This record gives sequence, structure tokens and C-alpha cells, in this order.
Amino acid sequence: MFRLNPAELKRQFKKLGLKNVEIEAPEAEEVIIKLADGKTLVAPNPQVMIVRVPGGSAMIQVVAEQLETIEEEEASETQLIEEDVKFVAEQAGVSVEEARRALEEAGGDIAAALMLLAERKQAS
Repeated sequence: MFRLNPAELKRQFKKLGLKNVEIEAPEAEEVIIKLADGKTLVAPNPQVMIVRVPGGSAMIQVVAEQLETIEEEEASETQLIEEDVKFVAEQAGVSVEEARRALEEAGGDIAAALMLLAERKQAS
């Protein structure tokens, strides 16, 4: 895979007259870009470089071996599984599977899923 070189990039910016450029190269697990057409691009295990230029602007460069395109429905399912389920399970004190079912019933609405789980606890 193509390797990003922060030192070389800084030299190139200096040649362009940008001397106070800050460059970060954080480790990233994945980069997610939500497009205006409802699709989501996912770059797993990317190299990321953040370039901060004078004036407060920032550029982000992402290099990845593969790029996945997820349709809108698939993207919302992925978010439901990865983030919301664990949160609902922790907050309601239920299993991950029970939290997933409640979120599916609530159409992904976290507050509604928590209320649904609370009602079920009171009924039992």
C-alpha cells in the first residue's frame, strides 16, 4: 500500500510557502464518509493524515487498500449494530440481543427502545 510520509509532505507545503503547517498521522480503524446521495463510503484500516494550515482550515488525506460503498439502508443497520445496541444494553441493563430487538421494534430510536425495555421490566 502507498505510504504517507509526513516529513515529505511538510517539505512540499514549505515549497508552496506554507511554513506553519501542522501534520498529524493518527492511527485509525476505519474512515466513514456519508455522501449526499445517501450512500456511505467505508475505508477499513486506512492510513490517515491530518494537515492543519494557518487560518484554521484542515485537510484530511485517507489512503486505504479497499473502499466499500454501503447503501443507505445497510448504513443505518451497521450503525444500529455497532453503536446503539451496546448503549441501549448498558443503559437498560439488558442483553445485547434484547437491546437489538428493542431497537429494531423502535425503528432505531434509542429513547423509544429504552422506554420499551423499561415498560417490559415493569410488566414482568
